[in-house]
Amino acid sequence: MYDTSDIRKGLKVLMDGNPYTVVEFQFVKPGKGAAFTRTKFKNLLTGAVVERNIRSGEKLEPANVEQRTMQYLYRQDDELTLMDETNFEQINVAIELVGDAHDLLKDNMPCDVLFFNSRPVSVELPTFVQLEVTASEPGARGDTSGNVLKPATLETGAVVGVPLFISVGDLLRIDTRTHEYVERLKQAGK
Repeated sequence: MYDTSDIRKGLKVLMDGNPYTVVEFQFVKPGKGAAFTRTKFKNLLTGAVVERNIRSGEKLEPANVEQRTMQYLYRQDDELTLMDETNFEQINVAIELVGDAHDLLKDNMPCDVLFFNSRPVSVELPTFVQLEVTASEPGARGDTSGNVLKPATLETGAVVGVPLFISVGDLLRIDTRTHEYVERLKQAGK
């Protein structure tokens, strides 16, 4: 059982039979009355966010979750096939479990899969991925003031906004949480 002092971002708890993760919390000590922790929980099955105040001394039940690193193999229709690298077990998961970052998936990419009662409930990509630009328009001359971005298509088919100096063949670091360009990487031989 977790105590209120154990509450932290990412903690997985069981409430009303469903797994939740803590997304935000704030300890509150009012002038009168007992202290409590104002907490926002995200349901791992539905994605719904609920807010709940946890009084000091109240206990939270840990959720029966397991996180495993698996390798992304391929996509077929709306399902992804992932493989456990330790025992080569393959599973199929719905593409919704990845969220908006599904177009940044590259073959053989390691992903963190969260299981609740042996059932996959979410798939998280690495925070940063390295992808090559396959198509991009040249930047317009004189359009260099401010933070001007142009669209670029990556090797996975994803389209992201990049600075004007980026060209086809460049290797980029992309943040999977925000779907944004981070930096251009040096490539061997260039």
